[in-house]
Amino acid sequence: MGNRLSKIYTRTGDDGTTGLGDGDRTPKDSTRVEAYGTVDEANSAIGLVLAADTVPDRIRVCLTEVQHDLFELGGELCIPGYSAVTQEFIDRLENDLDAFNAELPRLKEFILPGGSPAAAACHLARTIVRRAERRVITLSKVDDIRPEAIKYLNRLSDLLFVAARTLALAENGKETLWNRDRG
Repeated sequence: MGNRLSKIYTRTGDDGTTGLGDGDRTPKDSTRVEAYGTVDEANSAIGLVLAADTVPDRIRVCLTEVQHDLFELGGELCIPGYSAVTQEFIDRLENDLDAFNAELPRLKEFILPGGSPAAAACHLARTIVRRAERRVITLSKVDDIRPEAIKYLNRLSDLLFVAARTLALAENGKETLWNRDRG
């Protein structure tokens, strides 16, 4: 593969543009750059979750795989016409989500983000994934975006919600239920 990042700065973006994966230049604030940039931000937020020493191995394995998926998704969004995310990615998320959720107490009320440091970081990652999903939907209104990309992000935010609940319990945290009448 060679040395792909031998030089970190190129000065080519000093004019407010960036290079897409197909070699085209586009404004740094374009809808496409905003979409894959938010996917990158979500990946970094998941890295913050994984930086906690208290993350159980099964969640660590799952979220590490997700980070690889998000890198693939970012590539798909950065290279118009490129396909990387498949239904198998979505199926894996659903299987992990179902397995984690089966071990949790039934949720009868909304919960407030928090519960423990890793759980709170996971809730933050979830909200960033939701924003990434919105950005990809916006992009899909002006460019062809495969439905798998949107489905993946939608399912990932669900997985991160369940993972946050799992982390809160694993760290002996307490989920705070939303209470409208907290008086």
